[in-house]
Formats: sequence, structure tokens, C-alpha cells
Amino acid sequence: PPTPSPQPLTPADPLDLVPGIGRKDVHAFRRMGLRTVEDLLYHFPHRYDDYSSQKQIADLVVGSVETIVGEVSETRLAGGPRPRVEVSISDESGTIKAVFFGQPWLTKQLPVGKMIVLSGKVGAYGGLRQMASPTWEPYVPDSDALIHTGRLVPVHPLTKGLLDRNARKVIKQLVDAVAPHMPEYLPEATRAQAGLVGLGHAISQIHFPDSAETLTRARERLGFDEFLFIQIGVVQRKLLWQGELGYQLRLHEDVHADLQAQLPFALTGAQQRALAELFSDMARPVPMARLLQGDVGSGKTVVAAASLLQAIANGFQGALMAPTEILAEQHYKGLKKLLGRVRVPRQAQQEAEGETWRDRMSPEEAAQLAEIKALLGMTAEDDMDGEGVRVALLTGSLGAKERRRVLEGIAKGEVDLVVGTHALITESVRYHSLGLVVVDEQHRFGVEQRQRLRDKGFNPHLLVMTATPIPRTLTMTIYGDLDTSVLDELPPGRQVIRTRWVPRSDHAKVYRHMRKEIEKGRQAFVICPLVEESEKIDLPSAEEMYEKLQSEVFPDLRVALLHGKMLPREKDQIMVAFRDHAYDILVATAVIEVGIDIPNASTILIEGAERFGLSQLHQFRGRVGRGQHQSYCVLIPHKANDSSAERLEALAQTSDGFKLAEIDLQLRGPGEFFGTRQSGTPDLKVAQLADTRLLVAARAAAEAILGDDPQLAKPEHALLKQKVDAFWVEARKAG
Repeated sequence: PPTPSPQPLTPADPLDLVPGIGRKDVHAFRRMGLRTVEDLLYHFPHRYDDYSSQKQIADLVVGSVETIVGEVSETRLAGGPRPRVEVSISDESGTIKAVFFGQPWLTKQLPVGKMIVLSGKVGAYGGLRQMASPTWEPYVPDSDALIHTGRLVPVHPLTKGLLDRNARKVIKQLVDAVAPHMPEYLPEATRAQAGLVGLGHAISQIHFPDSAETLTRARERLGFDEFLFIQIGVVQRKLLWQGELGYQLRLHEDVHADLQAQLPFALTGAQQRALAELFSDMARPVPMARLLQGDVGSGKTVVAAASLLQAIANGFQGALMAPTEILAEQHYKGLKKLLGRVRVPRQAQQEAEGETWRDRMSPEEAAQLAEIKALLGMTAEDDMDGEGVRVALLTGSLGAKERRRVLEGIAKGEVDLVVGTHALITESVRYHSLGLVVVDEQHRFGVEQRQRLRDKGFNPHLLVMTATPIPRTLTMTIYGDLDTSVLDELPPGRQVIRTRWVPRSDHAKVYRHMRKEIEKGRQAFVICPLVEESEKIDLPSAEEMYEKLQSEVFPDLRVALLHGKMLPREKDQIMVAFRDHAYDILVATAVIEVGIDIPNASTILIEGAERFGLSQLHQFRGRVGRGQHQSYCVLIPHKANDSSAERLEALAQTSDGFKLAEIDLQLRGPGEFFGTRQSGTPDLKVAQLADTRLLVAARAAAEAILGDDPQLAKPEHALLKQKVDAFWVEARKAG
């Protein structure tokens, strides 16, 4: 009987079923997480060797990488300490020698008369040109059949025991067999609108490009796909959130004017623009989801306060969540001060015909309200005849009895504004009518935590704040489900922090400057990249620096140590003590990056400065210059090189955090921008986050597709939905 023809391979087939792959190679691919044909098709090269320019032997130039086609005219095995095979290859213009080390079997594979293609670097030995260990393959007249030579040759990521020739050969086999038949999941209209090549062509050309131009087109198509999967995910999240009914909060202009009258300064144009966007969002019957980005010192807290005040004036509660107790306490004090003299109408509790909420209170309720006001530290003056804003601080360190009473006050609506840490989203917290949630330093919280906080109210409005300026492309990926407001203006009179980078040999000068500042009554930060000394990395550690400063450099001053391995309570105690001037110098690691307000600190010294990203250094710099004193930021690189010098010089020359963030993204890439696990940016194999044009096109495509089919439920979107779901499963696994 005739032998049945083998079934064609499909993307879902396991690698074991691929004819011609040895078990050893299958196991090697598995170790890299590659189990199916599709996995291998998406295992893209990380670089390409350009062997595409074929030359005559006589025209070869020593030092260049070249490709030739010739006939083997001699093959011999040479002995000596390093046995080698020497092969002479000739064409009509001349002869060149190729030398291969440790591969004696090549004497059989390269017999005299065989036509081969050879690619490699042209060297010279004993005055004669030769190629050492070049790549080669049999010459086939059809140039498309070349895999290892004579073209842009892909170099794929490998693992131990896997040879690049073997990997390339298997991938070429799969690309030829499967890529042309891969089902297209992009809608035809989307492809046409963005001017993209087909999927099969892109897969084929990214592995074995015909030219630099076809490689660019392949990367563009596959990069667009990755951006599209991200944008469909975040736009769906936004549609889901804003598809619910929310509270319509009307603007109480009198309350807003009252707040502005209490401020010791006028709002900047950027603050007014951001507030107009926020008030407009909150007036709509869908929940707001907005990101407020502001550079260090741009006045985000005032914008948050004005928004929270409007929620309270509409009869709702507000919540503000910060990443640490000390930041929560800082916000609590700041908000109490800002809102302490502003009256809010108790409209939600007023009745018709002049009868007020006070008239309807029982003596027991009145006593409870008086108790909660006392617990919140409100005087009769603060209360303003019942129209004062009631602000509570809720952190893990609150005593059990006080905590119970504050929780009760929140549940009954006696508290207008709750400020706290993660404690705000624990099971025990019940809100009476949560209207607006403000989350500070959002990159410290995950999407799930944000969702838990939202679930505490009936779709409350959400404002997310970050003091880390983020490039537009990162904003569209990490925060793609949020609308964005930007504070890119500093309040007038904000002083410039003098920034310099100096060599390690200038330590003594820097210490003299610190002593001079401390003698004036100021305080200083010293930042180190490591907590403790490391055998592997020669870098300044906080523990070493603390010992050195306290015992050798400043034995007469008060030095404290703060690092991430301490318990949260210990860290808070040290920060509070430093704020209250119990210490002159605080030696710390990156834990002090966010939001700490010490107006008396005037100098920050950053050791091993080249180890930090520009955005992080800019955040450190923002820890000083918060009072009326001239402030200084001194950067000391541990090992200076050209690229670190360029980055540190950029920081010294500009105080614009948004400009620095763009430079940082170009120099270091997205993974390191926040630290990979914090960023929430899925792993991008092809797309470059610097490519704003492609990302904007993908966003527009996602909005168009979801505008027509929000759940991707239509049959023509079934394949696309499958790809998007698989992409986000992988992204969540990656953290």
C-alpha cells in the first residue's frame, strides 16, 4: 500500500514531532522554555551578522568581514599543539586559506572540488591572507537556500549544548514549512490602515531577512502586534471601569475659591489646567480614572486636596493612600493644614424647610460625633460650626481602641477624608459613601490593589499620582487605562538645587562642605547603592559608610542609618527622628527616594551615582531644596566611564524631570526604568518603547477595534482575542 504523506506541521505541534530535530536539541530548546513550533517561530534573533556582500577573493580586504564563493583546491590536517584543518579555496581571481581548529572531521566534509560559501573576518598570517574559523556551507546556486553565510545571518539566543548552526537550521526548516501558512489574526482594515506586511512574511523575514529593509518592515509588523496586545488590554480595562455608572460631582465654586484664598501662593497654570480636567471628569456620570504626573515640587498635593474637597462638598468621602506610614502622616498633616480653614456645606444631610442635620440628631449621635471630633484632634475653631473638614489618619500603628472608633466613624460617614497606607484596603475598613480615591506613588501599587480600593465604594472616582516623570510611551503602556494630566511647571520662587558630579578623590572637600552646612543648623542625606558590603560588587554600602562617617569623619555629629532590610516601623521611627532634627546626617539606600519632606535638609551626597538611573537620581535630588535654604546635590561615581559621565552631566545640566526621563529611557531601556518587576510593562521581544509613532498607531487601532467590538466577541476577532489573552497571561507570569 502507498505510504501516507506526512501531516503538515502546525504552530501548535510539539518540537518532538518535527522531523530532523535530535533529542538533545529538543531538550536544549525546552530548557529555554521553547516547547512548540510556535515558540520557536517567536524565538527571534538578538542580532544579525552581515555576510551579504559577496566578493572575489582578489578583492578581499584584511580586517573586513566578507563572503566568498569558491572551490576547495586543497584540504589537509595539520598537527601541532592545536590540531587544525587547513583548506585552500579558489575562484577565478585567486586563492585564500581557511583554518578550522578542533574539527578534524572537516577533512571528509570538505573534499577537493567541492563548491562552498565562506563568510568570516579576513586576517593575515605570515604575510598571506586567511580566514580563521569562518562559517561555511555547501554552495547552492539559489541564494534563498543560504542559511549560515552570504546573507544577513541571524544569531539566536542559545543555551548550553545548543549550537547556533543547529538552531538556525531547525528554525529555517520551520520558517519555510509553517510561516507561509500561519493564520492572520489582524483585521485586514487594521493592517491596511497601519501599512503592515502579513504575519507569515514578517515571521519569515525577521529570522532570515532578504535585506535590511525587509527586516525593518518585519520588525515594524511584529512590534505593532505587541503594542496592540498591550493597548487592547489597557483600553478594555478602561472601558470596563468607565462602563459603570459613577457619582456626578458638581463643582462648588465657592468652596474652591475659599481653598484658594487660604493658600499662601497662587496656583500655577499647570495646576489650574489639571484641576479643570479633574473637575470635568468628576462631573460626568462615569467614574474618573486619571493619572496626575508632576515633577518634584510641582504641587500635586494641592491638586489632590482641591479634588478631595469637591467630593466632600458633594456629601461624599475621600481616601488618600500612600506607600509608607511616614508619607501617610506627612499627607495627613499637610491636608489638615490645607483644608483646616475651608467650610464645606453639609448638603447631603440637610433637610427641607430649614430643618438641618443637627436638629435631627439624637443626643447619642451628637455625643458620638463629638467623640470622633475629639479623636481627630478637632477644636471648636476647627469644627467651624459643623462645617470643618474631618480628616482621619489610619495606619497600622494606631492603637486598637482608637482604630476601632475611627473605623466606626468612617463607616457612619462622620469622617470626611481618610489618609492611610495599605490599611485603607483591608477587610476591616468600610466606607459610608466613598466618592474619590487618590493613590500616591502608583508604581508602588499593583492593578489588583487599585481594584480592591475601588471596590470599597460604588465606583468611586480615581486619581493616581506619581512624582516620577514618565516618558509618554511608558505612560501609554503602564498607565494605558488612565487619562493623563501633567504638572510641568514649578511654582514661582522654587530654588534651583546646585548639582555637581565630582571624582572620588574629592571626598574631603565634600565632607568640609557638609560640615559647614551642618554648622549653620542644616542636615544632610548620604545615599549608597548597597545595604551591606558585597564580595562580588565593589561599591559603597550604607553600613560601611555609616561606620566611616560616625567613627572617622564626623565623630562629633549625630549620624543615623536607614535601609530596606529594616522593619517598616524601624524605618518610620528613624525618618521621624531625622525630620525632628534628632540626627544631623542620614545614611540611606534607595528607600528614601519617594516623597519624604525634610525642609531643613540642604545637602544630598550620592555615592556610586553611576549605579542609579537618571530618574532615580532626580528623585533623590528632590529630597533637598524643600525649605528656604540654598540646597546642593553632589554625585560621586564609583567607577566613571563615558556613558556614566554623560548621564551625570545631563543631571547636573537640567532640572526638568520629564527631559531626564526621556534620556533615561533611551540610555537604559524600559526594564530598568522602575525595575522590571514594578513596571508592569510586559516583556517586549520586538517593539521599542522609544517608538512613539508605532505605539500611537497601535492605540488608535485598539480603540477602533474595541469601539466596534468591546469584548472581541465577533468571529472575525476570535484569533486576535486568543493572541491578546495569551500575551497577558505571559505578562502576568513575568510580574
